[in-house]
Amino acid sequence: MNRPAVIAVTGGIGAGKSVVSRMLRCMGFDVYDTDSAARAIVDADSDIHARLNSDIHPQAVCDGRVDRPLIASVVFSDSDALRRLNSIVHPTVLAHFDAWVSGHAVGRPVFVETAILYECDLWRVVDAEWHVDAPADIRTARIMSRNGLTRQQALARITAQQGMRRCGSLPLTTIVNDGETAVLPQLHAALAGVL
Repeated sequence: MNRPAVIAVTGGIGAGKSVVSRMLRCMGFDVYDTDSAARAIVDADSDIHARLNSDIHPQAVCDGRVDRPLIASVVFSDSDALRRLNSIVHPTVLAHFDAWVSGHAVGRPVFVETAILYECDLWRVVDAEWHVDAPADIRTARIMSRNGLTRQQALARITAQQGMRRCGSLPLTTIVNDGETAVLPQLHAALAGVL
């Protein structure tokens, strides 16, 4: 293998993927955040802008500015629109991720934070999955607090991810982030298995 091992940090919205990713960064590991990368790519790509306007909503991008609340209101209430959005964004993010991994030396693992490991076929270039999990009521409260959403809006985002599938045969480690179980010892145990 001429690339480092790649471990996906997964979990539904509000589960705590970002908490685990921040801990990994504090430990000196490199973590690719697919949400941040997708945001930067979408903001800068005029071809993506044109496709968002034609395939998602005619006012998805106005004067070069992406209207994320508008796009969210469309895709989190229409599963076909969400699939179209993913088909617009995922291929470019995957190519960007491949280049990022290629820039790392073999030896120390690298991590990718993603909620959609299987939906975007990212699982095909990943060696293991660390799934962050939390009860639905805790996730809902976190989403409402963090994003300023109503309970109904938060539940719509959780529901939009419920159809996500696990496939393939990646080694799976579950990290519980329920507000009671300490995350750091779980993370140390998971790292012991890959270092």
